[in-house]
Amino acid sequence: MILIDGAFGEGGGQILRSSLTLSVITGKPVAIQNIRANRRKPGLQPQHLKSVEAAASISNARLTGNQLSSTELTFEPSRIHSGEYRFDIGTAGSTSLVLQTVFLPLSLAADSSKVTITGGTHVPWSPSFHYLELQWLPKMQRLGFDAELKMEEAGFYPKGGGKIVAEIHPAENISGLVRLDRGELKKLFGISAYANLKRQVAERQLNQAKEILANRGFEPIIEIRKLSSPGINTMMLILGVFEHSLCCYFSLGARGKPAEKVATEAANQFLAFMNTSGVFDEYLADQILLPLALTNQTSEFRVPKITQHLLTNSEVIRQFTEASITIDGELGEEGLVKVVGQMRT
Repeated sequence: MILIDGAFGEGGGQILRSSLTLSVITGKPVAIQNIRANRRKPGLQPQHLKSVEAAASISNARLTGNQLSSTELTFEPSRIHSGEYRFDIGTAGSTSLVLQTVFLPLSLAADSSKVTITGGTHVPWSPSFHYLELQWLPKMQRLGFDAELKMEEAGFYPKGGGKIVAEIHPAENISGLVRLDRGELKKLFGISAYANLKRQVAERQLNQAKEILANRGFEPIIEIRKLSSPGINTMMLILGVFEHSLCCYFSLGARGKPAEKVATEAANQFLAFMNTSGVFDEYLADQILLPLALTNQTSEFRVPKITQHLLTNSEVIRQFTEASITIDGELGEEGLVKVVGQMRT
């Protein structure tokens, strides 16, 4: 049984999710201690517990410690099996993170699966649905994964109630990735989204983002989208389309947070990226690390910022596989990532 200390590195839920994913894929049982030890509320919270239950469902795993606030868990998977699954987090916990926990294992199953997840689709500290749709899924498809993703309802903090549906098909061949140059910026696209607010709020976000980006010589195409949701909130997303890659940044509204600040955050993240030689955003960097480790190829790419998430995820992967991961650079600075993958068997 592989032993994982949930307090190392960034000490959050990513250690748990990556460990679950890798345990299911490799068939290696895992014991995780000090789960989310570095968080204000340590232990398993609803979205983390749902990730555990989801991983167990697709692999008929045996569990101990699978209850709220538990800081220790043992997970012993059997074989991956496809099917139709429904997971209701019960809170505004991230649907994206639950999906990412089971996406790779189900992609390696013999048949297609349908996964419906209810909870938060646009919540802090996790990829929003639109980030998954516009950045993460297209990259996964280019690596050889086969899936479709849709959102039936948006879910914001604190109400939740969002719903996403993923159709996941068997991945035939997973390829590596070499991206050392993003190339020229071909298009700058944006979404100013709102739910159960006046359209003027989204227009203020749009105008603020356009002004900030125009002052730096960019001409974005930004559209306004009204989202169906039981909750109230806004989102500003900026997507840079380059010759060889994409970058995606977004910001969420909050009670008392002006629309102009939401737009400023998203626009400034994009501008900060443009001051680096990164080929795609730092969030995607740690999200594609695991699939690249499953190939039989060597991958290499530049990141705009080495994050603790990236370093932590690389260490978890090393515990389960023979993949070699080298990260050159300092924490918080630009870096070069090289992954020599372990062929899937």
